[in-house]
Amino acid sequence: MTAIDLNADLGEGFGRWRLTDDEQLLSVVTSANVACGFHAGDPVTMRRVCELAAARGVRIGAQVSYRDLAGFGRRAMDVPSAELAAEVAYQIGALEVFARAAGTRVSYVKPHGALYNRVVHDEEQATAVVEGVLLADAALPVLGLPGSRLLEAAGKAGLEPVTEAFADRAYTEEGTLVPRGQEGAVVTDPEAVVERSLGLAREHAVVARSGARIGVEARSLCLHGDTPGAVELARRVRERLESSGVHVEAFV
Repeated sequence: MTAIDLNADLGEGFGRWRLTDDEQLLSVVTSANVACGFHAGDPVTMRRVCELAAARGVRIGAQVSYRDLAGFGRRAMDVPSAELAAEVAYQIGALEVFARAAGTRVSYVKPHGALYNRVVHDEEQATAVVEGVLLADAALPVLGLPGSRLLEAAGKAGLEPVTEAFADRAYTEEGTLVPRGQEGAVVTDPEAVVERSLGLAREHAVVARSGARIGVEARSLCLHGDTPGAVELARRVRERLESSGVHVEAFV
């Protein structure tokens, strides 16, 4: 049977400000990428999301990022490797406290925003992220883009590399994501997102921005939680997958 994990970025608030509908999205997804305080999130938010995820049996992932609250982790930054490794480990460790308190554990690691895109091609930064994961917990899988330096470095270090796809992001013919600053980088038509989700799960392929059909092997599908109508769209995606014979389950 065809199976795929559904993950979403959650806990992306700070103080009184909330961006994602964590409770509703946790009723749909099977894995939760929880912000660890560097691009969003705070201790109260992290604890709340871990408790909600644990109650629903949703796997908790540490969504690590550059230290960039003002830019939501989406601004390019140059961070020395040793510093980045330490900051990745720090974020994982902080989330692990709340995951354990909720009766569960951090199950995987996924970079966010600018860091996610940087480690697709940057071997030095990718290695630093992997070193941070190893420092925190050498048993944690790493979620990232197929063919990325990150997953390559993770595999070499003995970590489990897990491939990910995006139904609501435009792809280049090389299989990378179109930068958010470019027109058409985000797919906004709900029906298109649903159809792309099914294509990625069953056919392991998607249509790039150029119109070319490209292969994308992925074990997890990301549903962004910070877009308008995210909850309803996530429900539509899951319903379409399951009605088409795709089993939705956590990858770990």
